[in-house]
This record gives sequence, C-alpha cells and structure tokens, in this order.
Amino acid sequence: MQVKYLHADLAIKALLYEVVTLPKPGLVDPATHGSHPDMDIYTFIDSTLSLRTYFEKAEELGRNYDGKLSDMFEKLRKYGIKAEQRMFASTKGINTHKGAIFSLGIFVCACSYAKSNNCDVFKIVQSMTQGLVERDLANIKNPKTAGEIEYQKYGKAGIRGQAEAGYPIVNQISLPFLKQATGTLNERLLDTLMKIASVTEDSNFIKRAGSIEKLDDLKKWSKHFLDLGGAKEAEALAYLSGLDNLFSEKNYSLGGCADLLIITIFLALEEGII
Repeated sequence: MQVKYLHADLAIKALLYEVVTLPKPGLVDPATHGSHPDMDIYTFIDSTLSLRTYFEKAEELGRNYDGKLSDMFEKLRKYGIKAEQRMFASTKGINTHKGAIFSLGIFVCACSYAKSNNCDVFKIVQSMTQGLVERDLANIKNPKTAGEIEYQKYGKAGIRGQAEAGYPIVNQISLPFLKQATGTLNERLLDTLMKIASVTEDSNFIKRAGSIEKLDDLKKWSKHFLDLGGAKEAEALAYLSGLDNLFSEKNYSLGGCADLLIITIFLALEEGII
C-alpha cells in the first residue's frame, strides 16, 4: 500500500499559498520581486518543489518516532541540512526557504508525531526545541547569520526563541487572527501577515534596516494598515502598495514574518480553517 504524506502535501501548499499572496511589502509575489532582485516567483516554485522529499522525511520521522523529542529534533536538523543543499541546487545558490526549512520542517514533524500520539502540537514543538537558544547562540565566538549577530548585539533570540517557546506568535496571535479574518483568501492572508509584522521582531527586517529601532516604524506601519480596515479596503490596500514600494527602495524585507505566515497557513490547512 502506498504511504500517504498528508502533512507534506500541506507544507508544499502552504509555501505556495504564501508566495502568491500579494502585495507583500518587500517580498516576492507574482507581480514583483520586492527587495529581492535575485529572485522571482519561479525561483520560489522551484525551491518549494525541491523540498518535497524533506517534508516527507520529516513526516515519517514524526509518525514513527519513539524516544526523546530533543533527539527527534536533532535528526530533523540533519535532514534540514540536506534540504538546504537541494534548495540551493534548485535555485542556483539563492536562499529562498532556509527559514521555512527550519520552522515548517519542525511543524511537519511535530504534527505527524502529535497525530500519532494524540497530543498538542505546540507542546511537542517546545519539547523538541528545549534548550535550543542556549545550545545554538550562547557560546558563538564569530557570529555570521542574522540570528547569531542580533543575539549578541541585542540579546534577541529570534526564530530559535520562538521555537523554544512553542511559537507563541503563531499559537496566540496569527492563527486565532486568521480564524476570524474575513474576505478573500488573499485578503485574509495579507491581513494576517501584517498582524504578524505588528508584533514580531523580524531578524531579517532588522538586518536589512540596519537598526533594531526601525522595528517601531514597522509596527506603526502594520498597525496603520490594519486600522484602515485591512486588505478589503481600497485605502488600506493602496497604503500597503506604497509600503511595498518603500520596502523595495530601502531594501527592507519581512522574511521572518513570511516564515511565520507559512506556519500559520500550514496549521490553518491542517485544521481546515482555509
């Protein structure tokens, strides 16, 4: 009998749903490459398809695992390294989905484990990633990635901190927000992205803005869009298009927020919300 990979299917769908949503400030969508001139939507499609095997392995790992969840996470990370290699091969060296390989891989594995063991997926994620920030960031001598640099410079744990806490932004904010959002799917996802941007310390944005202080502007812009009524309102949509132009001009990006949106979409698909 052929094995079905239902969680892997939804992971692929979540990645594609995110990239076709528009207009996303500074991000790649079908209309623009935003602040990423080395990428376009076809790059993201190629990258997404290259990750199919990774998500299947993550699902298999969670479905069949019987042991310490921290050890399951370490096995998953080894799969993730190979997934990054396949991604770079498919994109000719462009980093399209490194953050999603980390976060979405965790959730595919955790959802598979939770379904097999009848438990809460967010608690599984916490158990998988317990102690991650200390292990990965506390003793870095020569920080290279945005996450490593910002931990040393600002004390911000970034996506690793979100993972170790069980992704509270997704659990407590973006997923409940998407559940009650109205309008077309594109409108609901745009509103959810900007809700995420209004509360997230996006390490990708901080890196490109060159200062953590610019987060205040990001939160102000995001809240203003939502206060205008969100993507269903012409004035708010025009404002968002203006933000997209600003982000492209200033080389700002919401890469971290996009990764959290992908997880939110994935879980919404799992729950049948969208």
